Amino acid sequence: MPPRLRLDVLIPTHNRAAMLERCVCSVLLAHPSAALDVHVTVVCNACTDGSEGVVRRLQGAYPGRVSLVLERRKGKSKALNAGILATAGDLVGMIDDDEEVDPRWVQVAGDAFMDPTIEFVGGPYVPIWATPPPDWLPPDYLAVLGVSDNGSMSRPYGGDFPGILKGGNAIIRRATLYKAGPYADHLGPGSFARLLSCEDEDMYWRLIGIGARGQYLPDLVIYHYIAEARLNREYYRKWCFWRGVSRGLMDRRHPLPVPYLAGVPRFLWGRAARGLLRLATTATRRAAPENFADELRTWDLAGFLYGRHIYSLARFSPLQTRRRSGAVTFPQNAGDPAGDDDREILARQ
Repeated sequence: MPPRLRLDVLIPTHNRAAMLERCVCSVLLAHPSAALDVHVTVVCNACTDGSEGVVRRLQGAYPGRVSLVLERRKGKSKALNAGILATAGDLVGMIDDDEEVDPRWVQVAGDAFMDPTIEFVGGPYVPIWATPPPDWLPPDYLAVLGVSDNGSMSRPYGGDFPGILKGGNAIIRRATLYKAGPYADHLGPGSFARLLSCEDEDMYWRLIGIGARGQYLPDLVIYHYIAEARLNREYYRKWCFWRGVSRGLMDRRHPLPVPYLAGVPRFLWGRAARGLLRLATTATRRAAPENFADELRTWDLAGFLYGRHIYSLARFSPLQTRRRSGAVTFPQNAGDPAGDDDREILARQ
């Protein structure tokens, strides 16, 4: 029997104390795996609510199984990097604070990493709706809400995979993560005003770029709570615009293998133009989700243009961008797992 692996599950959180306990407990109470020792590290990211108190109470309820990291610099990527530096397990898992893992999540992960050639795994996001989804919701834009399902078959990640490794349901070997480097801190959520994203997409393509072997596991399920505040058109427009900005920023490091026009993938121009034409000529004869999807394609294009040419971070040269995203480094001896599970780690200010 090979030695048990330690899985450090990171939960970055910002002012979601009401949901945090449910998220943490879903991991701690999941069916155990004979292959894994599981530990949860909550990264309170500029929290001003009662999140820290929730974590301290859970530390008392589950001695030695919960750690707290305080990261004062706002941003999910910063929080993830702080959590990675504060831990030292063989595996680094990542879920979001508005999720719960399926009871079999730990077992499925343990079975997967019995194969020493597997370097990262991910799985589907099953939505839990706070209210019924509106009738205008475009099925092509469910990613806005964090809904993702790449089918019922296990399959390898890579060029033929129809999606990416999503950062709210991911487990990566620490050694592989060190090779790929830290999360890009100029990408990812930071505030509602700027709904930047793509920190997980950037990481995914870096994992693929170093030849890491990953597997999509349909049974590695998380349940994602869809807040009512996200179920409005304005949120969708803002999310699509800032996702476009994020992709424009990321494009300097990960250009797509497609023709470009004015620094933007040509297919984005075509999708937006066709959508506008349909809106102008057939909108009254089409369903609301189709009309709104066509509008969102123009926000995708506008955001990419802004991120690629206007947004201040996009003015960096490719070398400067790489240096910025690599400002945090992962030393090989980061963290200390030897019995110091109730430690509190204060991130750099």
